[in-house]
Amino acid sequence: MEAVDQLAPTVGTASACRALGVSRATWYRHRQVPEDAVSPTPAEGSLAFREPEPVQQASEPARTSPRALSPAERQTVRDVLHSDRYVDQSPTEVYASLLDEGTYYCSARTMYRILEAEHETRERRNQARRPHYARPELLASGPNQLWSWDITKLLGPSKWTYYYLYVIIDVYSRCVVGWMLAYKESAVLAEKLIADTCRKQRIETGQLTIHADRGSSMTSKPVAFLLADLGVTKTHSRPHVSNDNPYSESHFKTLKYRPGFPARFGCIEDARAFCVRFFRWYNAEHHHSALGLLTPDAVHYGRARQTIAARQAVLTAAHLAHPERFVNGAPKPADLPTAVYINPPKQPDDHK
Repeated sequence: MEAVDQLAPTVGTASACRALGVSRATWYRHRQVPEDAVSPTPAEGSLAFREPEPVQQASEPARTSPRALSPAERQTVRDVLHSDRYVDQSPTEVYASLLDEGTYYCSARTMYRILEAEHETRERRNQARRPHYARPELLASGPNQLWSWDITKLLGPSKWTYYYLYVIIDVYSRCVVGWMLAYKESAVLAEKLIADTCRKQRIETGQLTIHADRGSSMTSKPVAFLLADLGVTKTHSRPHVSNDNPYSESHFKTLKYRPGFPARFGCIEDARAFCVRFFRWYNAEHHHSALGLLTPDAVHYGRARQTIAARQAVLTAAHLAHPERFVNGAPKPADLPTAVYINPPKQPDDHK
């Protein structure tokens, strides 16, 4: 250790310890033990031998910087900042005003520190306070319990020409229960479509919930009054959260990625003819992956169990004919989902 003591002032503590193969922690610990406190250690095994007791180091009081303001000076600055003249001004503004008057107490940053120590720093300007929108959590366990509707644009024959497609889809069965194509987006047209669709599906009071985003037609008073008259519950997505209306968004993607979907429609009759063909295919022929490869019509109108039973008969016959081809046992057709959610409830984390 003496060699490190002699070499450290010249080359530095780290270099000296590294050159002599001594741990810096050991050297520092050696320096902290007073030499007069170290007594000859009896040999281990003798009667006088005992384990050395750890040396208790006295904690040093926190040192105050000589540049720091005194308590009286800090109180003076605090009183100035709390005065009627400066209470509504920022420390930077107070600092500049005092300098112009020939007065200096401390820097603007020190003023901020004094206020921060008293928990008096915050945003002085009025901030916009957004209302809290609850996350919609909706469940459908059968057809005509939960509908989702939205409006999308179809490009017309020229620039800035659009046709507006209104679509109502059943969340459980994915069946398009109502649609309409129009020249404009209108609450009156939306009201008419919803009323006609509810009548066709024979919706009873308290049976149905309709979910939509926050477009002007969706949140309009005519639609709200109609739904109230029909006994239909309405819900809306949170602002700027497209995931709150996933089934309508997914359906529009299926529509626009369908082979044969044109870049532009020549006229509204052309667009309407395409929609007739598309919705006929989507409801009656499209085997939906989320429905166990059943069609939306089969699920919506109660033919799902019959179709699943027929598929099971086919698979059973195939298994009996060639059991060696089915290494995992007798095959079964995919079943229907028991529940479909818009935003399923969050499950508590078991690890917390």
